[in-house]
Amino acid sequence: MRLTFLLTLALAVPLGAADWPQFHGPGRDNHSAETGLAKEWPAAGPPVLWTKAVGQGWAGPVVAGGKLLVFHRVGDEEKLEALEPATGKGLWAFAYRTRYRDDFGMDEGPRATPTVAGGAVVTLGANGDLHAVDLATGKARWHRALLADYGADKGFFGVAGSPLVADGRVIVNVGAKGAGVVAFDAATGKEVWKATDDAAGYSSPVLATLDGKATAVVLTRDGLVGLDPATGAVRFTHPYKPRIRESVNAATPLVWNGDVFLTVSYGLGAALLRPTGAAVEEVWANDRSLSCQYNTPVRVGEFLYGAHGRADGAPPELRCVEWKTGAVKWARPRFGPASLIAADGGLFALTAGGELVRFDASPAGYVERGRAAVLGTPTRAAPALSDGRLFARDGTKLVCMNLK
Repeated sequence: MRLTFLLTLALAVPLGAADWPQFHGPGRDNHSAETGLAKEWPAAGPPVLWTKAVGQGWAGPVVAGGKLLVFHRVGDEEKLEALEPATGKGLWAFAYRTRYRDDFGMDEGPRATPTVAGGAVVTLGANGDLHAVDLATGKARWHRALLADYGADKGFFGVAGSPLVADGRVIVNVGAKGAGVVAFDAATGKEVWKATDDAAGYSSPVLATLDGKATAVVLTRDGLVGLDPATGAVRFTHPYKPRIRESVNAATPLVWNGDVFLTVSYGLGAALLRPTGAAVEEVWANDRSLSCQYNTPVRVGEFLYGAHGRADGAPPELRCVEWKTGAVKWARPRFGPASLIAADGGLFALTAGGELVRFDASPAGYVERGRAAVLGTPTRAAPALSDGRLFARDGTKLVCMNLK
C-alpha cells in the first residue's frame, strides 16, 4: 500500500507541540493531538478565559511560537495582530490599507487564515494582498499585489484560499491565465513558478505524499490539480466544477491512503478519487453522501463527519459517511454549517449559529456530550485549538475558552 500522509509545517520549521500554525491545524486536516480535554461541560459552556473585540473577517486565528495571530479588518485597514494566548494581551500589530468592497454587501474583512512558517506569518487579504510578516517583531518582509501583478479576478466573494507553505515556497491559487497556481519564494516573495490556467476557487491547497512524491493538491475553481511543489510540474488533473456559474469550490481536499476526497455542493456533491501517475480513478461520486458548501469535513478512522447541504438553503444536517463507499451511517437534522476539530477521541463543532458542540466520533450514531452558545451569528471563521484553549471568533468578538 502506498504511504500517504499530510505533511505539516513542522517539517520546515520547529513548532511547539501545541501549535495550530495554519488553516485546519498542523496537518490541514482538522486533527489535534491534544488530550485531557473535558468530556462534558456545564450548560453555560466551557470556562471563558478572555474575550477581545475584533473587526470584520472570516480568517481564523492561528497559534505558533507562543503567539496567537488574528487577521481582521478595522476600518479601511486589514490588520494582523499578535496576542499572548493566555491573556489576549497585544504584542504587536501590522496593518495596511485595503480597498476591498464586497459585491453582495457581505462581510468585507479578510477571508484567508494566516499561515506561519520559517519565522514568518503569511497573510492573504480579500483584495489579493499577499504579505510575509516577521513573527517575532511584526515587521513586513515582503508584499505582492496578486490581482494587479497577474490580472486575476477577485471572484464572487473576494480572495479566500489560505496560502500553503511548502519547502520554502508560498503556494497560492491565484487564478490568472497562465498563472492559475503560483509559488513564491518564502524569503523574498519572488515568483518561483506558475502553472495552469485554472480560475481561483475558495479552497485551500494541501501538501501530501502521493505515489511516494510530495504533491501540492489544489482544488481550483475548475477542478483538482496535483503539482510538484518544487517546480510546478502538473502531475495530474481532474475536472470537478458545478454546472452553474454561481457556485464556489470551497472545502479543502482530504488525502488519505492514496485517495483524495473532494466535496463541493451546488448539485455536484462529493467524490473519492485515486490518482496514479497522470491518471485519476473515480472510486465513487454522488450528490447524496456528503455535499459540503464551504466547511471541510473531518476524517476519523474509516469515516467522514461533516455538514451536508447549503448554508443558503435548509439548515445542513451533520452526517457520518464511510470513506471508501460514501455510505451514510447516520444524520443529525438541522445541525447547520460547522467547523469541526477531531481531538481527544471526540469531535468539536463550531456552528455558524455560534454554538460549540462536543459529540462522539462514532459511526454507531450521534451522541452529544455538550452544547453551548459562545458566539454570535454568523460564525464562519475556523477555530484553533492549542494547549487546551479553543480560540474562536465571529464578526465582532474573539473568545478564548478553556477545554481542559
